[in-house]
Amino acid sequence: MTYRILGAFAALLAFLTLPATADESLQTSEPAGKVILTVTGAIEDGTAADGMSAAEFDLAMLKSLPATEFETTTIWTEGVQRFRGVALADLLEHLDAATGTIRATALNDYGVEIPTKDAVDGGPIIAYMRNGDEMSVREKGPLWIIYPYDSRALYRSERYYSRSIWQLRRLTIVADR
Repeated sequence: MTYRILGAFAALLAFLTLPATADESLQTSEPAGKVILTVTGAIEDGTAADGMSAAEFDLAMLKSLPATEFETTTIWTEGVQRFRGVALADLLEHLDAATGTIRATALNDYGVEIPTKDAVDGGPIIAYMRNGDEMSVREKGPLWIIYPYDSRALYRSERYYSRSIWQLRRLTIVADR
């Protein structure tokens, strides 16, 4: 009987010490570098000290998610720009976020609201690179929600331009009621 218990304990211990898959390690890992994005609200991945759902990302963690890249012109830059980042749809899926509204907040506390229905394939990304370089705060970084304006006429409107928040630091997911 004692050997069975010890065997079961050894099997459990071996299971618990198995390396996590890349996806699991991202969900349970702490940022090793400076936190550049915090996501709170109606998400399933992550828990903050106060018991609220929260996930924090450093740049390496964001880069470990599937990357999306596109070229587009913007009203804030000259010429065609190449942006690379994580698709908003991929981030929301990764966090198992509820549908509703995303409250995006910049470093200077400027905020915008983005409906989660904007998070579609071929839609906006949270860009961390522009023209092959990471973006400094002076260059609208380190994160910028950017839409592929040249891909759809719909995106070339004040509604979508106003949702393109740069110097992004926080997303709060508010579920539909």
